[in-house]
Amino acid sequence: MKSLSLFILLFTSTLTFSQNAPEGMLLISGGEFIMGKDYKDGKSASSPAHKVKLNSFYMDTHEVTNAEYHKFCLETGHRLPEFWNTDVFRSGEKYPDYPVIGVSYGDALEYAKWAGKRLPTEAEWEYAARGGKAGKAYPNGNKWEYEKDKSKPDGWLNLIHPVGSHSPANNFGLHDMAGNAWEWVADKFSADYYSQSEYDNPKGPESGNGRVIRGGSWHSGPMCKRVFYRKGLSPGWCDFAVGFRCVKDL
Repeated sequence: MKSLSLFILLFTSTLTFSQNAPEGMLLISGGEFIMGKDYKDGKSASSPAHKVKLNSFYMDTHEVTNAEYHKFCLETGHRLPEFWNTDVFRSGEKYPDYPVIGVSYGDALEYAKWAGKRLPTEAEWEYAARGGKAGKAYPNGNKWEYEKDKSKPDGWLNLIHPVGSHSPANNFGLHDMAGNAWEWVADKFSADYYSQSEYDNPKGPESGNGRVIRGGSWHSGPMCKRVFYRKGLSPGWCDFAVGFRCVKDL
């Protein structure tokens, strides 16, 4: 009976947290997962695969949009993104529902703080991107599905799309965890960090070369869109293919 009572308590608590999720966010229930991927030669920043345990958290269902970021700039006086009002990158007030790009790591931090949120850790991001699909390469399976540019027989339709409009959400209900825009996460980047990563809610290495970006973008090939693929970028860099999304503690 005690086990049943505990199960009911945990289920009720999870349901309550889910129902009380902040607007535009979903509850990501914590647990264990295998992070990264093993390679035969072991020479990859994404290896070795290792077990990680995470607490529950809330995550934005989609990347921060131009409209959301513009509101932040207007209310705080923060500078507008690089490439703002550039049509080819779908940046500016004309494209409110597209992901903001041209923001540095510091810009993303400032927005998250203003919104009462934070950037996800790298482990939280990968756990969320996998959507409970253990061992899969992409958020929705083992094959990357992408649109073809009809004007080029083998070309990609390399255009940023409105958030949540391009591919189905993953099993957690999150959109665009692969493609659209790279996403800044909180961790510093170290190519050999996975060989010494903590098990319980890892926060990344104490030192590293830049900050981690995840998920690939409209400008990336399928390799970069894999849920375990990781890359480092200078925190002060503003890129035409890098945005972010936020998380929030329970």
